[in-house]
Amino acid sequence: MVTLAQVLAFLLAALLITAAPGPDNLMVLGMGMSKGRRQGIAFGLGCALGCLSHTALAVMGVSAIVAASPTAFAVLKWIGGAYLIWLGVNALRTAGNTATLAGSGPEQASLLDLFLKGVLANAINPKVVLFFLSFLPQFVVPAQEGIALQLGILGLVFTIQAAVLFGLLGYFAGTIGAWLKRQPRAGAWLDRVAGGVFVGLGLRMVVSR
Repeated sequence: MVTLAQVLAFLLAALLITAAPGPDNLMVLGMGMSKGRRQGIAFGLGCALGCLSHTALAVMGVSAIVAASPTAFAVLKWIGGAYLIWLGVNALRTAGNTATLAGSGPEQASLLDLFLKGVLANAINPKVVLFFLSFLPQFVVPAQEGIALQLGILGLVFTIQAAVLFGLLGYFAGTIGAWLKRQPRAGAWLDRVAGGVFVGLGLRMVVSR
């Protein structure tokens, strides 16, 4: 089992890493500003929950296999990059369309869709795979029993704090976006900015080494 001091040290490091500007933060920020508070929160929670898949992979040792195989890493990187580019292009194509913000039925479907997109965007990011593989073991105490259990608990702690931070980021981004959308033609430009962020992150993932 993990100790309180172990969890607190890990939580402090996790908060600093999650709060630092990065791809997930930019995606949640862009989604919240362009689509609204609930949409930003839904996407942010999806990104956070995607961390559970990386925790499971780290526990099972699959992350080590991906990290050791250039081919597996390259395939995952291309898939992740293509998915982000697709999200960005779709946002650019529908710039200024606010239909998803009206009506309870379509809105609920949209929130679920954005949540699942957030999960997938995080889950297929190979850099997050490598991050969990290198980050989680640093806070594991070999002398304590249950290495796999320690990894699982630490991964869960990371996911919970990420959900809180991304949820807050999505909420406040949505508040700013709602104010900007009351300005003439601001809504369409917010969609374009969000689409550009996704396309840029996708291209960066594809071309990075």
